[in-house]
Amino acid sequence: MNRQVSENLLVKDIEQQPKRRGTRFTLNGALWSLQVLFGFFFAGSGFGKVLLYDGVLYAAAPRAVAWYAAVPQPLIVFIGVCEVLGGVGLILPAMTGVKPKLTPLAAAGLTLTMILAAGFHIMRGEYALVPANLLLGGVAAFIAAGRWRLRPIAPASITTSRALKSCAVLGALALLVCAPTWYTMTTVQF
Repeated sequence: MNRQVSENLLVKDIEQQPKRRGTRFTLNGALWSLQVLFGFFFAGSGFGKVLLYDGVLYAAAPRAVAWYAAVPQPLIVFIGVCEVLGGVGLILPAMTGVKPKLTPLAAAGLTLTMILAAGFHIMRGEYALVPANLLLGGVAAFIAAGRWRLRPIAPASITTSRALKSCAVLGALALLVCAPTWYTMTTVQF
């Protein structure tokens, strides 16, 4: 009997303790983290390719990235535009709630881009670049599946707060990703 009383007291003591608030891992949190991280990555990577519209930069680029020599300039710029739009698409539609179905579509487009890039590098024998393409494509596919079926974002009306957050994200992209890329590519010799 004494044992039963002590167990009851222990259970009551545990129930009366305040619930601990801690960081909880959630699928939604993981998806948001990946969306922001990879959105910034793809936007920056794509912006570097967009800058190759400049003939001087395009002529110098193969010294830094060998595969650029095998791809026509308009195709590199097109791939860059797709990556920038895909990177922004991973973040803004979901953040604003305006057309949030664009987020999984952007992720699916980036997945396709990485699959094609992996095939291109395999054909050229550049096997060291394939794991990065597969990793990037795999994460983009995870985001696409997560936002399409597992944790979709409901459409919402645009609010001033959401519009300001979106402007802040675009400003951060410009300052943290695009400006350093532009500066590096236009001032540093390859």
